[in-house]
Amino acid sequence: MTLASVPSLRFLLAHPAHLVACGFGSGLSPWAPGTFGTLFAWASFPLLRSSMSDFELLGLLAFCFVGGVLAVHKTGVDLGVIDHGSIVWDEIVPFWLVLLFCPTNWLWQTMAFCLFRFFDISKPQPARYFDEQVKNGFGVMTDDLVAAAYTLLVLAVLRFVLA
Repeated sequence: MTLASVPSLRFLLAHPAHLVACGFGSGLSPWAPGTFGTLFAWASFPLLRSSMSDFELLGLLAFCFVGGVLAVHKTGVDLGVIDHGSIVWDEIVPFWLVLLFCPTNWLWQTMAFCLFRFFDISKPQPARYFDEQVKNGFGVMTDDLVAAAYTLLVLAVLRFVLA
């Protein structure tokens, strides 16, 4: 993503879907916006965690996923690129899910962050299918949900092996 292709603050505020899809501005970074979106998720998660039970948080994440499908699709259409780099809600919601099931210490969360970014970037199947074949908000959100699932699987194996 070049500096010229980064949406403006005016675009971000033009529609509530843009604000959400661009991670409340975290996706406006001209360098590694997906990483900045994931960092936003990590930084904001304690606020969500402290105010909700696991069940309530899962419900919120389901709502954020469904709403994200709509917001991401609208923003992608308005930008002319369905999976524009500035759209980071697809990183935020799945990483919140990872953090919900991740131990709360920094080492585990740092491993979760690195694993999630690796799987998000490398897109192992079926994430690659959703990224390449499902060109709408659902596909954009789902490829990162798959990255979250791979992350949780690796973390579970590590916890089992290290226990």
